Amino acid sequence: MSQHRALVAYCPDWPVVVSGHPPSMEVAVLHANRVVATSPAARVAGVRPGTRRREAQAVCPDLVVLQRDVVAEARSWEPVVAAIEEMAPGVEVLQPGQLALGSRGPSRYFGGDTALAAKVAGLVDAAVNGAPSGPDGASGSDDVAGGAPGRGAWAGCCLVGVADGLFAAGLAALSSSPGHPLVVPLGATAAFLAPRSMKVLTSAGLQALLEAGGQETAALVDLLGRLGIRTMGDFAALPPAAVLSRFGLAGSTAHRLARGLGERVVKGRAPVPDWVVAAELDPPADQLQAAVFVGRALAEEVHERLAGSGLVCTRLAVQAETEHGVVLRRSWRHDGALSAVAIGERVRWQLEGWALANKVGEGPGPSQTVEAAQAGRVTRIALVPEEVRPDDGRQLGFWGSDAGAESRASRAMARVQSMLGPESVLTGALQGGRDYLEQVLLVPWGEPRVPSRLGPAQPGTTGPPPGRRPRGAGKAPKDGPPPWPGRIPGAAPAVVNRKPVAARLLDGEGTPVAVDSRGLLGAEPALLALGPGGRPQPVTGWAGPWPLEERWWERGGRRRARVQVTTADGRAYLLAREHRDWWVEATYD
Repeated sequence: MSQHRALVAYCPDWPVVVSGHPPSMEVAVLHANRVVATSPAARVAGVRPGTRRREAQAVCPDLVVLQRDVVAEARSWEPVVAAIEEMAPGVEVLQPGQLALGSRGPSRYFGGDTALAAKVAGLVDAAVNGAPSGPDGASGSDDVAGGAPGRGAWAGCCLVGVADGLFAAGLAALSSSPGHPLVVPLGATAAFLAPRSMKVLTSAGLQALLEAGGQETAALVDLLGRLGIRTMGDFAALPPAAVLSRFGLAGSTAHRLARGLGERVVKGRAPVPDWVVAAELDPPADQLQAAVFVGRALAEEVHERLAGSGLVCTRLAVQAETEHGVVLRRSWRHDGALSAVAIGERVRWQLEGWALANKVGEGPGPSQTVEAAQAGRVTRIALVPEEVRPDDGRQLGFWGSDAGAESRASRAMARVQSMLGPESVLTGALQGGRDYLEQVLLVPWGEPRVPSRLGPAQPGTTGPPPGRRPRGAGKAPKDGPPPWPGRIPGAAPAVVNRKPVAARLLDGEGTPVAVDSRGLLGAEPALLALGPGGRPQPVTGWAGPWPLEERWWERGGRRRARVQVTTADGRAYLLAREHRDWWVEATYD
């Protein structure tokens, strides 16, 4: 049976490397109160992986204990994987700090397994320590202190092994030493595994290479030990049929590994499909309709390619290049799936919008700008699907409903955007805030309406009384978003002024009503006049004030007092007192 040669690179101290501490410091990384990785200095002091925290601190009183951060380990390991992928494709990430590579092709290119292993070790060291690698894969400089903070001294932290099969290559990496990769000759994997203890199947550095569960493998190793089978060679000598009947599927899988037969091959990351379609216009398009015709053909092509893979496009970029090297690009987003017709329409709208903005054209004319004259005619059109998702269909309307109304409205909004810009069509979303104006978030049509601030459970809820700290302030509630103390109680107004309108709130003697330092009105409101020359209207009712002081500790803070009033003409207003003047913030219906 032909074997798949594999290479495994392993950094057993990777959790410590990511923490930023040098190897000379006694550091241990814990998970579930057990040590999972140690620095070389901690190992010299007697700290071993698998020991409990108290035992490790008893052995090494000066031990620096850190909790494991798997997210940081995976994020920091990605540049290392990218460096290996530049050398050879098909890299499989086993776990943060460990990767595998099919070595047959790269080994032939670099001159053998030994040269390939040295190349990989050098690239990993260079990526970890931040030093450029030389042509032979070694670090380009002996001074690695210029690398990432705390990582400069981690030269030689990578263990590399090459063998027949992924499991044997991982075991070879664990058996190697820094700077000396272990290469098992072709066909000698069974002899390499024979003297090894069966307990290597439970090694932490090999768990990512096994498809069987860790507890199931540990139980099998314990059972084999009680039966007197303690080495891989002893287990490999048993008949395969007897092993399968006695120990089941887990025993058969371990038996194949003991015989040097790989359990699986390296599964490298599949490259991201390139869905970009483009067309060259030679000669350049003299008429806009010619470019639009090419764009529609590209729309059909990109839609067919995506549909063949069961995908639909939800975000598309239209890109045009002119004869003078000017590149124009605009992204289009749609809540639903973009059909071939919808893609073609957006290409046409965008090209017409650029032509209307004098960014592309046939040449300089009396109405064109200098920028348009420099842009010139279109020579290349490209459609770039920036966001795709599985085509899971769409629920249509019930009886009597117009299922195409939403689609037609979306196309109309998108066309207005292509002519006037993305900010010309806005849609609102509710979010948190104390003022009604800041509770509405306006986003361009087609963009996701994601609030930037959490809001209360329901609009119009009443905040705590003024001057009184709410119970449990500073803590997130268990039943929803946090409250906004200082919100105006009652129903929301019908009209909110983007720019407050000046007003005059007067008492019975015609004197402006003031608000004192305690947040109380100086007199009872009697008249309200809107604008500088507005006619005063009698006040029939009022509520408040609700004082609000925001960010008083820094420049730009605001101090206001708000009052709700009703007038004799049947209107109701929300007034705010700020900088000794009254302003109309909103009007109630």
